[in-house]
Amino acid sequence: MNNYDVIVIGAGPAGCSAAISCAQRGLKVAIVERLFFPRHRPGETLHPGVEPLFQKLGIIEHVLSAGFIRPAGSWVTWDRQRTFVPFGNDASGAWHGFQIPRATLDGLLLKQAIASGVHALHPCEAKKVLVEKGRVVGIQTQTEQLLCRHLVDASGAHGWLARQLRLPTRRCSPGLTALYGYKRGDVEESALGIFADRSGWYWTAHIGQQLYTWTRLYFAHDQVCKASAAPHAVAALACAGNIHGADVTWRACNQSAGNGYFIIGDAATVVDPGASHGVLKALMSGMMAAQCIADEAAAPVNGGAIAVHYRQWIQDWFEQDVQKMRDLYTAHPFAPRWLDEHEHNK
Repeated sequence: MNNYDVIVIGAGPAGCSAAISCAQRGLKVAIVERLFFPRHRPGETLHPGVEPLFQKLGIIEHVLSAGFIRPAGSWVTWDRQRTFVPFGNDASGAWHGFQIPRATLDGLLLKQAIASGVHALHPCEAKKVLVEKGRVVGIQTQTEQLLCRHLVDASGAHGWLARQLRLPTRRCSPGLTALYGYKRGDVEESALGIFADRSGWYWTAHIGQQLYTWTRLYFAHDQVCKASAAPHAVAALACAGNIHGADVTWRACNQSAGNGYFIIGDAATVVDPGASHGVLKALMSGMMAAQCIADEAAAPVNGGAIAVHYRQWIQDWFEQDVQKMRDLYTAHPFAPRWLDEHEHNK
């Protein structure tokens, strides 16, 4: 029972996407998650481009029937002018995204993974990576060894496998911190969207009945303050849970694929929430890793080339994101001084 084609570490969107996609290809899959669900994470606003991915993963009917808020775009106040930026449109009309609380999305995806035949181990913590003759062959948990042909690290920004294998990481910004939380009550629509301020930016969104989420990104560590982090427009509302923090320093693992492993989602690259497509990136990287694993199973001799292709795909996407963020922050009314000090190609 402890031998698998694929073991996935982490049951967030990236991990579940990889696990479901591998199971759909007939592979024997285990997913290892160290935390109890539900878990709270920032970033509930999903771009309409996520809809075909939900279709492939088998959860689109659940998502469409759940009655989630469907925004047509977002409000941006980057200077004094407030502007609505639509997601886009086609012959059928305006495109609409989704406001899905991350705890809800994680639960939907894990449930679908289990329904697809994935063996879910949670709470279960990976303690050590197992390597034989230079190839990753499994993990040691607190109770047993689990063996696999491929290990997929979806452990998030902690980057479990990169730490285990001591893989190099490239940083393209100084240390960046995002704080986020939830509020209950009612606010005016003019208080919703993304807003620039002297410390960086903050974002507010309506994600459910009288439920709002907010995120604040600080350009400098010495400005981080939990006590005053909640945006003024929602500060007076009742808190729904604690304020959380995340290290969102721009960084990428230089070896996101290798002999017997793939690294996906935030474990592979991190760009701060201003990029606005963290969940989309997570789902796509999980599906890409699954395709690479299937390709290697079909032609093992091509394993090295497949790993190189995946690493290049991850690197190209990261470079594009970093450049977009640099352009966005250059236009910020209080642009961070470090933009000139951290070249994106270093």
